Amino acid sequence: MPVIQAHKISYHFDNGEILFRDLSCTLTHSKVGLVGRNGVGKSILAAILTQALSPTYGQVVLSGKVRTYTQLPSALLGSDLTLAQYLGVADTLEALQKIEQGACDQRWFDLVGDQWNLQHELESQLAEMRLPQDVNFPCAQLSGGQLARLQLWQLFQSNADLLVLDEPSNHLDKQGREWLRNQMNAFSGQILLISHDRFLLREMDQIWELSTLGLAQYGGNYDNYREQKGLEVAALERQIDSVHKEQKRLERQTQLNREKAEQRQAQGMKLRRTGSQAKILLNGMRDSATGAMSNRAKNDSGRRELLSQKASALEQRWEQVKPQKFYMSDAQDSRKGQLVSIVAGVLPFGSNAPIHLQLSSRSKVWLQGSNGAGKSTLLSVLRGEQTLLSGDCLINSKVYYLDQHFGLLQSNQTMLETVMDMCVGVLEAEARTLLAGIGFRRDSVFRKVEQLSGGEKMKLSMLVVSHQPTQPLLLLDEPDNHLDLESKQLLASTLNHYNGAFILVSHDEDFVHESGVGSVYQMGSD
Repeated sequence: MPVIQAHKISYHFDNGEILFRDLSCTLTHSKVGLVGRNGVGKSILAAILTQALSPTYGQVVLSGKVRTYTQLPSALLGSDLTLAQYLGVADTLEALQKIEQGACDQRWFDLVGDQWNLQHELESQLAEMRLPQDVNFPCAQLSGGQLARLQLWQLFQSNADLLVLDEPSNHLDKQGREWLRNQMNAFSGQILLISHDRFLLREMDQIWELSTLGLAQYGGNYDNYREQKGLEVAALERQIDSVHKEQKRLERQTQLNREKAEQRQAQGMKLRRTGSQAKILLNGMRDSATGAMSNRAKNDSGRRELLSQKASALEQRWEQVKPQKFYMSDAQDSRKGQLVSIVAGVLPFGSNAPIHLQLSSRSKVWLQGSNGAGKSTLLSVLRGEQTLLSGDCLINSKVYYLDQHFGLLQSNQTMLETVMDMCVGVLEAEARTLLAGIGFRRDSVFRKVEQLSGGEKMKLSMLVVSHQPTQPLLLLDEPDNHLDLESKQLLASTLNHYNGAFILVSHDEDFVHESGVGSVYQMGSD
């Protein structure tokens, strides 16, 4: 029996807004990836499928044990649990310690059972996950990536029939993502993965796509899904083109019929004036022509309405599937020389290896390094927030810092105020035109930044930075971390066409390569 069977489920918010309706699905494949734009309801759908949330309408049948990983802040950050306590082995480790100290109480032996190598095995596993090997280490002192690995590892060690993983790779570096992929492939149960990470989605057996059009299912992994989506988009384009051609053909035919009717009417009037034919015959011919013309007009009107409805339905679907586009300023940066020059620089935190980094006005650099190597510290130095312990650092450019929250923007400003305030010399009319170019028209320009989604903040940020007098140096600190797949691809394309320089930190190699990086700078180790 399938672990999940859902029949015509719908979810409405308290204000009556409908998030989705009449979705049906059955989870049969080993690994299923759930994708879709941010805000479409993926996490809510997953909560309903695992019966953590009730649908407004419909039914879900759940068979088997389910465990869930969420992207919400971990409760461990506010706890006083140690690694051993969180993993549920603290009592066993204590029993081992008591026995080693000479205790002979039977209860200690009962606690140990056959787990005599637990301490050694646990330390080896912690080392493999790059976690502190001290089993008494406080969980609250772990980094975001370490916490993610710890929680995920516990899930993979469970006896769950289904794991629901909601954005599990958000805090993981390259090694962490490879570890996660291996754990997923070795897991004996089923997995429902909610993710924008193509590296993980390529391991799936099936892709579910949630959109305002419903829940579509595609066989194969992410690459198969993209290929099928491409074929769908091409077919939809052909259908829209065919309907538009049919509409034009109908209009031409209608005009031709009208002209012929007017010609026949003119000929009838001429015959009537000459008196060469009986009036009753002419009246009959006129009535017959009028009736035929009326029937044709009705048929044409009906056909026109059907084509209009078909075109409207196709264009609504096209709005959901068409690739997003972003039009940047094509201004060229004429500055010469180095924008950034760091010679023998030593960071205040992270790696002690000296940094030698030179950037010109068109440099596009991928900044690599494991967690803790000092990537964020280097970006902080370039922003002027920290200084090097030693070495020289020269920055000859305006610097914009864009992280995963796009904190460049002021949350209490409207989009219109943001553009007019941050783009020198741009007046309201031009600002409205620029905002319309990224999808914000009429009163939507008065939405405040704090009300925008991650993808919307990204588009607004890139609009601002691309309309500066000189192209600023962009410091991109995992800007793709919370973006959906479509927004990721749009940002990558935007960066690829950016005429200035940037330094990019990201663990998503697909995103990095699509961004057009020209070189890699590897942060050294101590």
